[in-house]
Amino acid sequence: MTQDLIAKIESKGATVGIVGLGYVGLPLGLGFVAKGHRVLGLDIDANKVDAINAGRSYIEHIAAGPIADGVGAGLLSATSDFARAADCDALILAVPTPLSEHHEPDLSYVINTLESLLPHLREGQVLSLESTTYPGTTEEELRPRIESRGFAVGENFFLVYSPEREDPGNAQFNSVNIPKVMGGTTPACAEVGKALYEAVVEQVVPVASTQIAEFTKLLENIYRSVNIGLVNELKVAADKMGIDIWDVIEAAKTKPFGFKPFYPGPGLGGHCIPIDPFYLTWKAREYGVHTRFIELAGEVNESMPDYVVRKVGDALNTRKKAVNGSRILLMGLAYKEDVDDMRESPTFHLMDGLAALGAEIDYFDPHIPEITPTREHAAYTGRRSIAWTPENIAAYDCVVIATHHKAFDLASLVEHADRSVDTRNALAKAGVEAKPKQLIKA
Repeated sequence: MTQDLIAKIESKGATVGIVGLGYVGLPLGLGFVAKGHRVLGLDIDANKVDAINAGRSYIEHIAAGPIADGVGAGLLSATSDFARAADCDALILAVPTPLSEHHEPDLSYVINTLESLLPHLREGQVLSLESTTYPGTTEEELRPRIESRGFAVGENFFLVYSPEREDPGNAQFNSVNIPKVMGGTTPACAEVGKALYEAVVEQVVPVASTQIAEFTKLLENIYRSVNIGLVNELKVAADKMGIDIWDVIEAAKTKPFGFKPFYPGPGLGGHCIPIDPFYLTWKAREYGVHTRFIELAGEVNESMPDYVVRKVGDALNTRKKAVNGSRILLMGLAYKEDVDDMRESPTFHLMDGLAALGAEIDYFDPHIPEITPTREHAAYTGRRSIAWTPENIAAYDCVVIATHHKAFDLASLVEHADRSVDTRNALAKAGVEAKPKQLIKA
């Protein structure tokens, strides 16, 4: 059965089911389609299903053309009917893995999705989990549920883990050219998983187990979280000393070895770096290990929105104004530049912190004209980006650059804003000079 499934994949006779059509699932599915494979998207969001079947994109940096072409060629379709999973030879799960309110792993999306698929699984399929999670999830949570259906994993059903490495908006790297780490539950599972991903990516990196693959993704993001936490802490120290940390980083990165630049900001965003480290800290406690570096970095990074709020207070104080009652504009709702991805964006925490002090808050983001429902910030659903006009900008007591989109007119900001707080060094990077006493860096 192993070789039959591999042959079916290699001959492009297999149907690949992508479960979860978000920032990870949609581009991966389009990667398979571009290689000539049939793809069936499964998602509980009827709007996404309808958009794909109509050849439309709902993610800004993904063009509609490849979707329409795939649908037109009969290679791409989508459904909310999970019974259609039986039509698939491969099932790839790309669903969220958030944290609970107590910073513990929330596997409900993974478990609920698998439970919805279980009645429709059949012999000769391979299932791959791509959602970031703690080491042992595939073996401890997925395998027992699959085996409860009577399947023999590694013989008539195949199970692998391959962490997503998406970077939304990255023009250089995408689902196809980013090396793909993959671990199988058994050697036969690994063999099938390797064939599956070699059908779409340029390089597959097999590892010895699903646990190694799961830990790999956590290491990648913990590395970034710890280094960002370090530079955020150094930013606060440098600020107290009257030193511009951005100048320090520019000087330090001229060293051709032993140093990689990381940059401070108003907090962490996206679905990976603010969340993934806590998956490992939670699992490590099961083994009596206290991951102090990881937890300290998390504390520092989570404190940065409060630091920025204090800086906004400083900016208003120069005008003898209080935060309470002031009108404040936040520039950039997306968690990173030039995308429409607002998952876990620190801007939401800035909104919360400033509103709690009595400020009147608006936002401007050309990539996100309206706030759609989120898990943690439902109260902001439906709020719309303001129109960027000189009159509008001049009406705010303070403007905070929370994300540095290339679309921002920073020269207009400097001309019309009374006070600005720059959390991204955006003005300096753009070569825009602020008026005296107008700008505070945070």
